[in-house]
Amino acid sequence: MPALASHRKPRTRVRTSSPAVGLTTAALASVTLLSTQSATAAPAEPKPSIEEVQKKVDDLYRQAGTATQQYNKAKAASTQQRSKVDALLEAAAKRADKLNETRRELGNYAAAQYRSGAIAPTATFFLADDPQSYFDQDQLMARMTSQQQKAVADFRTQQSEAATKRVEATKSLQTLTESQTTLRTSKQQVQNKLAEARTLLSELTAEEKARLAELERKKEAEAKRKAEDLARRQAAAAKAEADKAAAEEASKGEADTGTGTGSDSSYASKADKVLAFARDQIGKPYVWGATGPSSYDCSGLTQAAWKAAGVDLPRTTWDQVEVGTRVATADLKPGDLVFFYDDISHVGIYKGDGMMIHAPKPGANVREESIYYMPIYGSVRPA
Repeated sequence: MPALASHRKPRTRVRTSSPAVGLTTAALASVTLLSTQSATAAPAEPKPSIEEVQKKVDDLYRQAGTATQQYNKAKAASTQQRSKVDALLEAAAKRADKLNETRRELGNYAAAQYRSGAIAPTATFFLADDPQSYFDQDQLMARMTSQQQKAVADFRTQQSEAATKRVEATKSLQTLTESQTTLRTSKQQVQNKLAEARTLLSELTAEEKARLAELERKKEAEAKRKAEDLARRQAAAAKAEADKAAAEEASKGEADTGTGTGSDSSYASKADKVLAFARDQIGKPYVWGATGPSSYDCSGLTQAAWKAAGVDLPRTTWDQVEVGTRVATADLKPGDLVFFYDDISHVGIYKGDGMMIHAPKPGANVREESIYYMPIYGSVRPA
């Protein structure tokens, strides 16, 4: 009988090299993954050029200027609202005093009638849980003397007026709180924009700062060239106008050679005072939100200068641009206000010959500069 075949599976020999193969495979996978990540990773952002830095810094200063005007607007609104709140609170206090005075008068009536031996209707009114419903009883008023009726009527009126003033004061306080919140937000925005600009400038090397300064000189030179061109065109236009006026007067045989009108003379007189004040401020620092006398922002300077000529301008560039008469750049006269940027965030005082006096930006002083240093939005003649 043949031997039975064994049904036991043969032993499988374990290869000791498998773990090494597994580790090698894992390592290769890691290397492949790292290589893939390195290949797909975004390259480092290139350092901006000096021209890009200049544009960015200028834009940050402009944004800071816009935030400054928002701050000025919120501050003016807050100041105005504070005055309104104070007036309403004072009015409410006066109403309360009158109400208490009438209350005492009614109390005297009640006390007198109580001493006479009976609770008077006036006293009943005071003791009622709902005085208003008691007022609605016609028989009450009919039983009162005319003097008592007047006292009760006054009480009701003053009670209503006092309540109205309290409601107005509450709403006004809420508006004041909102204005103060906007004020804080605008202030933070200004500080953030200026900090960002300072950071950008601080990261420049000495060579880069020198190149930036050269770009600034070129920008100023171009702006000055345009100002000189405007000055020549304005001088030519003025001469032509004077020659025309002289010819007309000569043809009429009039001895009077004056060409100015009364309104022109009045404006020129005010403009002289405006420019005299503005010149005296040259060299004082720009400080956002400042209105003088030791420092100014752009609209603070224009407001103070025109105030010296007896004209009150609003606080912000956005409101100042709405005052007076719009004028074309070619028709500018000394004293006119020139506004800049699409968002009207800057303003200067035209002094003639294409130049202005303005408070430029943080880190700079009040100075004379070409009106073409920044993009012109438009101009107004305030008075």
